[in-house]
Amino acid sequence: MKFTDWGLVPYKNAMEMQIDLIEKIAKDQEEEQIIFCKHPSVVTLGRATEAGDLMGWQGDVVETQRGGRATYHGPEQLVIYPLINLQNRTKDLHLHLRKLENSLIDCLKEHYGISAEGGRKDATGVWIEEKKIASLGIAVRKWVTYHGMAVNLNHDPKAFTGISPCGFSTKTMVPLSQFTEEKISYESFKEQIKAFLLKEWH
Repeated sequence: MKFTDWGLVPYKNAMEMQIDLIEKIAKDQEEEQIIFCKHPSVVTLGRATEAGDLMGWQGDVVETQRGGRATYHGPEQLVIYPLINLQNRTKDLHLHLRKLENSLIDCLKEHYGISAEGGRKDATGVWIEEKKIASLGIAVRKWVTYHGMAVNLNHDPKAFTGISPCGFSTKTMVPLSQFTEEKISYESFKEQIKAFLLKEWH
């Protein structure tokens, strides 16, 4: 297992790079890895997207193969893409989602003293009380997972405007910095969560 940081990368490029990697991982030509990145502002549409999910968004839109509905990606997020070969593990996508949620929940508890929860029925993601700070949506190809989790770190004026994110009100989606009362560093948070990701996929 290795970590890779792509930095700021256009969403379509990241999708293509993931596809290239998972083909190699499926053939054991490349090791499993967890990708960190962030994207220029874009709305992505999951397989469960409904007609009313777009409500005036004026920016780029990308259709994807991940689960879930419409959501927003932007430069104030930390996006985590675990490329995990489930051929060698339990072939359970729900378990994979829970592992992603748990890595963030445990990180928030350890480093920020914040109690968060996941595993809500029909509301995948990580929640602090009734506010959602992370969205999840995954896909699998040849039993290698791709796509993953987007953590809202800091305020982004474009975030979730003009869409119904994951079927919820825009006001439901908030950044982690709303609870820490200070700006969250992409680099610092990336380092903080690594140990918890490794714990889930050791």
